[in-house]
Amino acid sequence: MTKKVAVITGSAGGLGKGIALRLAADGFAIVLHDINKELLSITENELKEKGYDVIAVTGDVRKKADQENLVAQAVAAFGAVDVFINNAGVESVEPLEQITDDKFNFVFDVNVKGVLFGTQAAAAQMKTQATGGKIINACSIAAHESYEMLSLYCASKHAVRSFTHSSAKELAKYNITVNAYCPGVAATAMWDRIDEAFVKYNGWEPKQAWNTFTKDILVGRPQVADDVAKLVSFLASSDSDYITGQTILTDGGMVFR
Repeated sequence: MTKKVAVITGSAGGLGKGIALRLAADGFAIVLHDINKELLSITENELKEKGYDVIAVTGDVRKKADQENLVAQAVAAFGAVDVFINNAGVESVEPLEQITDDKFNFVFDVNVKGVLFGTQAAAAQMKTQATGGKIINACSIAAHESYEMLSLYCASKHAVRSFTHSSAKELAKYNITVNAYCPGVAATAMWDRIDEAFVKYNGWEPKQAWNTFTKDILVGRPQVADDVAKLVSFLASSDSDYITGQTILTDGGMVFR
């Protein structure tokens, strides 16, 4: 294969699927990955119908062995891993006092361990490649700002931001860059769940949380998947070769850092 290869975790739907579609259109061979086998198969078939080179690997980002298998499957199919995107993530919305041990472990296992294990697996392969590679992490405005009712989620994304900085420093000598994209508010299933939690815990009206978070976005609209995919496309391209250790906000003008 002469095509570059992009691996995207959590890519059966949502922002991950949008990123996969954009990178496929950019000419990458795509390795989809998700824990939802049924939805993953649907997305794989959709990309194949468009004529893209794609495989799908089912797995759990919380398991190091699954992440190592993901990289092995990508190399077996396409010969390399040029870009590895730690996109998989989960939200958590509740008052601080109601965060349980199980919820804490689940959120940090997916959002933080998932990034760590993915980075480790990708870096091990990229070190063997003369071209190195690019690791791109899913961060959030919640990595730059902390919000009420989202304390656990924000803490996990602050951890991802820190891992992005430290891994960029450690991996630079191997010609591996590490950056992150930080989305704002997008109309996804995750935001439906966030809105429902504000109704449950704060007594807000349905869609009140959505309207509150989106009303002051400077560009005048909520985010769509393609807004995020465009930034990831840049970070995956050679145009970003001189950029590493950055957590870049793509939020339409919500948070300023």
